[in-house]
Amino acid sequence: MRDLEDTLLRKNNQKNAGSSIRIIAGDWRGRKLPVAEVDGLRPTGDRVRETLFNWLQLDISDARCLDLFAGTGALGLEALSRGASEVVFTELDAKAQQQLQTNLTTLQPHGGVLKRMAALDLLKQPPATPYDIAFIDPPFALNLWDDTLKALTQAPWLSEHGLIYVEHPKRTAITLPNGWQERKSKTSGQVTYCLLERIEGA
Repeated sequence: MRDLEDTLLRKNNQKNAGSSIRIIAGDWRGRKLPVAEVDGLRPTGDRVRETLFNWLQLDISDARCLDLFAGTGALGLEALSRGASEVVFTELDAKAQQQLQTNLTTLQPHGGVLKRMAALDLLKQPPATPYDIAFIDPPFALNLWDDTLKALTQAPWLSEHGLIYVEHPKRTAITLPNGWQERKSKTSGQVTYCLLERIEGA
């Protein structure tokens, strides 16, 4: 059984849409955007994104967001489509970054900024102003969840009511930062995804 789960997870980790992602709702509803063919590129699926943004429906309007490990930019683009005021995308892979920049140029959002750099390098810099939502969906093989959560929460990157979305393999536990708790959590196939919030009074 474990071998089967490993195989399914590996396929999930390596899957590449190879064609397009689809914006689910908002200003660009139904818009399909091309995806770069990059090994390990794993766009967040439609059903998972729909659930996530249902969780965020009262928080996304005018939100300032970080799409760390952006890849296809599916999460950040969905956020902009649904009314986020700003999304900073970070992506290190040149091919993925180039395609994401092309998609941003096509859509011409007012608040989309793409940085070709590692997410952890961005988080070493002091933020000018805090953000409201951070999306963390790194390449599964790199196991960067805990380091990213630590860097994100130890500096003033997030506002008082800021939220963190994390996507990770079902069998990989993440360490919640001190003072944070799960607001929502769900599993889809071999992937678990959750929304974190600060513990009141912590």
